[in-house]
Amino acid sequence: MNERPEQLKLLRQWIGKAEEDLKNAEHTLTLQEGCPVGTVCFHAQQCTEKYLKALLLFHTVFFPRTHDLVRLYNLIPRQFRPEIGMEALVVLNRYAVESRYPGDWEPVDRQEASDAVAIARNVRCMARRLLPENIVNEEL
Repeated sequence: MNERPEQLKLLRQWIGKAEEDLKNAEHTLTLQEGCPVGTVCFHAQQCTEKYLKALLLFHTVFFPRTHDLVRLYNLIPRQFRPEIGMEALVVLNRYAVESRYPGDWEPVDRQEASDAVAIARNVRCMARRLLPENIVNEEL
């Protein structure tokens, strides 16, 4: 990545927003009765999406406005891709829309929400290993 200040600033913003999404998902999941599990799943998907976009930005790869995690993942140059199972991305993909809008969707349960957060944590961990330490460890 050409380390221009505006690119670094934008990269830090993507990471910061991803961290906020993960915090929202984790905190919301601690609610016992009435936990909005769809919201948990949405924030897990968003965390993953933003970390994938941060990786793309770091490698100066243009990415379209999309929530499709599989599409974003496939845009990352192979040698820089985190080892994420495609099935995990497919699972999270459904939460970009289904968790936010009414429709004829399969209901989400607490276990699915917990699994979604685990996937997001895993993607976060792998993405942060592939990004410069001085950026990911900076106070956001």
